[in-house]
Amino acid sequence: MRVAVYAIRQGQRWRMKISLDLRIDIVWWEYVCRNAGVNGTMVLLSNEMPLGWACKVAKGFVGTSDMARWKLQQWKGWLEAELREEMEREQTGGDRSHAEKNGWTSVDGERHDARTKGSLRGMKARGRGVWNSFEPKDHDGAAWGGLKSKGNDRSIQDEFKAKGHDRAVRGGLRTKGYDWASKVGIKSKGNYRAVRNGLTPKGNEGLARDGINTKGNDRKVGDGCSGMWRWELGEPLPPAVWQELMRQPEEEQWAGDVRDPAVLRVLAEQAAQLVDRLHGRSLLAAEVDSLLSDRAPGLADAWHSAAQLAYLQGQLALDAGVAAAGPRKGPRGALRAGRGQAPRCRRCGSEATGRTACAACGLAACAYCEACLALGRSRACSLLLRTAADPAVRGTAGESTAAVAGRWGLSAAQGDAAWAALGFLAEPPGGGSAAGGRTGWMRPKRSAARRSGTSIAPSRFLLWAVTGAGKTEMIFPLLDSVLAVGGRVLVATPRRDVVLELAPRLAKAFSGVRIVTLYGGSAERWESGALTLATTHQLMRFYHAFDLVVIDELDAFPYHNDPMLAYAAQHACKTDGKFVYLSATPPRPLQREVSRGTLPHAKVPVRYHGHPLPVPKRIAMRSVETCLRQPKLLGPLAAELRRSIDRGAQIFLFVSRIRHIGPLVEILRRQFKDISVEGTSSEDSGRGEKVMAFRKKDIRLLVTTTILERGVTVPRSDVYILDADSSLFDEASLVQMAGRAGRSSEDPAGRVIFASSQWTLSQKLAVNQIKAMNRIAGKHGYLKEQPSKS
Repeated sequence: MRVAVYAIRQGQRWRMKISLDLRIDIVWWEYVCRNAGVNGTMVLLSNEMPLGWACKVAKGFVGTSDMARWKLQQWKGWLEAELREEMEREQTGGDRSHAEKNGWTSVDGERHDARTKGSLRGMKARGRGVWNSFEPKDHDGAAWGGLKSKGNDRSIQDEFKAKGHDRAVRGGLRTKGYDWASKVGIKSKGNYRAVRNGLTPKGNEGLARDGINTKGNDRKVGDGCSGMWRWELGEPLPPAVWQELMRQPEEEQWAGDVRDPAVLRVLAEQAAQLVDRLHGRSLLAAEVDSLLSDRAPGLADAWHSAAQLAYLQGQLALDAGVAAAGPRKGPRGALRAGRGQAPRCRRCGSEATGRTACAACGLAACAYCEACLALGRSRACSLLLRTAADPAVRGTAGESTAAVAGRWGLSAAQGDAAWAALGFLAEPPGGGSAAGGRTGWMRPKRSAARRSGTSIAPSRFLLWAVTGAGKTEMIFPLLDSVLAVGGRVLVATPRRDVVLELAPRLAKAFSGVRIVTLYGGSAERWESGALTLATTHQLMRFYHAFDLVVIDELDAFPYHNDPMLAYAAQHACKTDGKFVYLSATPPRPLQREVSRGTLPHAKVPVRYHGHPLPVPKRIAMRSVETCLRQPKLLGPLAAELRRSIDRGAQIFLFVSRIRHIGPLVEILRRQFKDISVEGTSSEDSGRGEKVMAFRKKDIRLLVTTTILERGVTVPRSDVYILDADSSLFDEASLVQMAGRAGRSSEDPAGRVIFASSQWTLSQKLAVNQIKAMNRIAGKHGYLKEQPSKS
């Protein structure tokens, strides 16, 4: 899409703004300056600039006092200097072959000429981002339609330094060879096409009949800069400004006269409703259309005008879906030479590598994000809307371990862990989101925190609970502590089936709470509730919405090692909110933080039934690939399997490769004709039915991959892991697979066998972790019996 971009001065302060409906801005700033009792200036730089370019200009803006004396030609020179890199890339046509390969030689039936062939690769955003600040916030007396702008925000642009455009500005330089008319509407000669705001002073007799004095400001429009105008607020409207107010509204803009006080009141009400509907959300414009059509059809037709008013009131942030990252910094903050970083998606944080010609903004190589395409295309010209966040609430601490355990029916180990986590939630905020920025669940570096002046106290808590410990029941007291004080809670889990399984359990435990379940295809995707249960991908539609975010199975696919989902989790939590991570096998970096004492945590080293975890036993065996060629080599494995069969166990037999399942099933069927043997994997459409038959003991031995390493509980189970030395089996996966055994109180001592030709570090670490948990459980008196020495 294209938007207007303009500079606004109040007193000595300059800012840069974008606009979805410039009529709203004209009326707003006239009202604000009049009621604040300060003089001001509004300078329109372009009325239809590609959104990505407009956001770059606004983010990199540096206000200086001499701008009050600038002519339009100087503003034009400054703007050309700011966008020179983008225009040069668009001029070169460097990505023409890429566009043609993707079928974009013409868009919507209109062929793009040479002026719109090119690339936006390597865009740089000068200065620091300002879109996380919701402006303006310094007009306490300026209420429009009963709504006031909040706070007393100091100029964010004051942080910035001038960027060395003085020479270009003083001389009013114009870059040669650029046809700016189709890009930013500021070409001084030979207009490429009619510019909407290019009204000449002639033919304005009708304006006087409306009581508008067009004299006195005419000299401020012109300077050979068509499509630009300057207006001294408080003085009569220039003709170009008046024409903007009188123009026909575009799609999704208010159709009436926005100067009418009755219209302003309606717009103020709609802005408040829109902010309420978008509260805690991060949505692209297409998603806003869908939300309003479904939940607020009365707002759907003119929400751009309402959104612009909310943006000016400081209630809504407008950004591009994909925007350029800042230039890389060297030692002591010096900018490194060379090209800037690639643009990144503001929704998921991924690098935006895809580019296509775009009819919406007119660019030949509009960047888009390929990582989150499943949620709708995020592009450089896609409008992204986010609301301002409320301060996070703090949970209430538990009175005692016994009280917490007694109320929620927890074991001693569960009660101790829950009580420790409740104490963490009751602490003051620790200085930032627990997701730790670009490092995902890793905390920010201590030195970086010191430089920024923020607290380095952690705002993350790890519940390290062994498999089968009852993690879900342990989080009930934590959810209740935040919900009781009016907070919002998110429980995120990697898989849809877990969401559907947890939903009825949470509904039973919190019967009076509005619970929303979100997953791909959910009918509740635009609903809001105090307690939200979602798959991790759904977090990308939230922004600073939750006081507490609980990430279940932190180490599991797809959350583990996915920066996109870590980015989404970070932004879903309020900046002063809290994170609680649940995991039986935390990633090694988190384990190191625990060892160093830098990560608040609680360990639950025992299952609910109070028996020690089965310790894996190793048997030496050739690789499965070799054994399939020489079945007699399976002899050591067959002897162990017979022991499990004779004791009536259900047998999980894990392999590292899908291709091994079929041949191995055939061999085992011939070896053990007295039991039912089946195989399943992610490629098996009937795996659900097979798992159900396995639970019912209709199948006794199930050959599978790591698809069943977690989330499956089958009583009286033994676990065999073939090729346990495979690089595909790390410490976490080995512990998770071993955790399928011994989960029931009737058979707590299930057998776990590691079959491998080598004794690898991953196997050693997995065994050591299991033994360590048993030792901790024994030390604290959680065990009903001591672990065996095997």
